[in-house]
Amino acid sequence: MKRKILATLLCLISISSMAQTDSTLFKGEITNKEYDVYMNIDFYHKNLKVPGQELFGEMPGYFGDRRDSRKWLITDADIEGKTAHLSIINDYGSEDLTADLIALPDGSYELQQKDGSNLKIARNRKWVKIPKNLKFTKQ
Repeated sequence: MKRKILATLLCLISISSMAQTDSTLFKGEITNKEYDVYMNIDFYHKNLKVPGQELFGEMPGYFGDRRDSRKWLITDADIEGKTAHLSIINDYGSEDLTADLIALPDGSYELQQKDGSNLKIARNRKWVKIPKNLKFTKQ
């Protein structure tokens, strides 16, 4: 009897260890309609190229503005459960920051800027700071 229980437990442990992680949670385009910005991400393969800026090579993703061609480049992304820890620089390389992208239970995402510069976008020839916490939805 003990052998059957032990064999069953070993089978369950081996099956659970072979379970695959969700490889679509941090992949695709997410948008924020209020600021008209988006993030194009693939934190699993880290092979995205920024349109018009292929010189930078492949990276985990980028933050873009629908009204402006400037981008913030995600140079590193480490996934820890439902949170991705990000390193971000602007396309000039003059500003950088760290941030967390959190997958929320309702299917949306929240970008939380941590250390470094603030994300900024151009509006009416002026720089507008993006809030430290910004909610995104998946398209």
